[in-house]
Amino acid sequence: MLRIAVIGAAGRMGKNLVEVICQNDKTTLGAAIVESTSSLIGVDAGELVGLGKVGIVIDSSLEHQLDNFDVLIDFTHPSVTMNNLALCVKAKKAIVIGTTGFSETQKQQIAEASKQIPIVFSANYSIGINLCFKLLDMAAQVLGDDVDIEVLEAHHRNKVDAPSGTALRMGEVVANALGRDLNKVAVYGREGQTGVRDRETIGFATVRAGDIVGDHTVLFAAEGERVEITHKASNRMIYAKGAVRSALWLQDQGSGLYDMQDVLGLR
Repeated sequence: MLRIAVIGAAGRMGKNLVEVICQNDKTTLGAAIVESTSSLIGVDAGELVGLGKVGIVIDSSLEHQLDNFDVLIDFTHPSVTMNNLALCVKAKKAIVIGTTGFSETQKQQIAEASKQIPIVFSANYSIGINLCFKLLDMAAQVLGDDVDIEVLEAHHRNKVDAPSGTALRMGEVVANALGRDLNKVAVYGREGQTGVRDRETIGFATVRAGDIVGDHTVLFAAEGERVEITHKASNRMIYAKGAVRSALWLQDQGSGLYDMQDVLGLR
């Protein structure tokens, strides 16, 4: 039975993760961590998600729980994740990272940590969105330089980073397939007299509104036709299920940096 710890157990994703872990016959909840100021410290994690007592009391310190889990799942904030990553390296624990909004320096630190522990680091843990990544690679190679490419994404009003990590990953997949450097060709906003569109560019448009879980579309537009590859999430539980699937896969891997394409065998 794989023991999994959840950071941010009182948040929306955290609660979904606790529920999925407790209901999976191959996993068990090893630890549930919340902020030190939370009023939920000491509460049974199972009762928090309506499953009844599961025997795991919510704690505020991951460091105190290092002996109680095999894999950590972290969907929090870059600064929090980096601290937890350091603890996992020290304790030789595997980690599944679902946090977005990392700086390039932080991404490099994650890569360095993967030389010592197994890490799954993905912008999105939905099975469907990762299939879309594969389809985007195929579409970009087939359509080539004869199309204009735009990435459109929408999320709930509380999401703090933009564009989303998933949208950026979509752009990276397309750019890589076309031999472009996304850092050089990405356009993140248009206003005023922008001039004729440069076909080499990859545009990003962002919406933040209401309770949208996550909508992503990549538009390949040519003269006379267009191809749209779209994924719409209606329930965050899909991300929790994908993260737990990643944790199960990770237990059989050595040190290294992996993503959902590896987990699903789509490489």
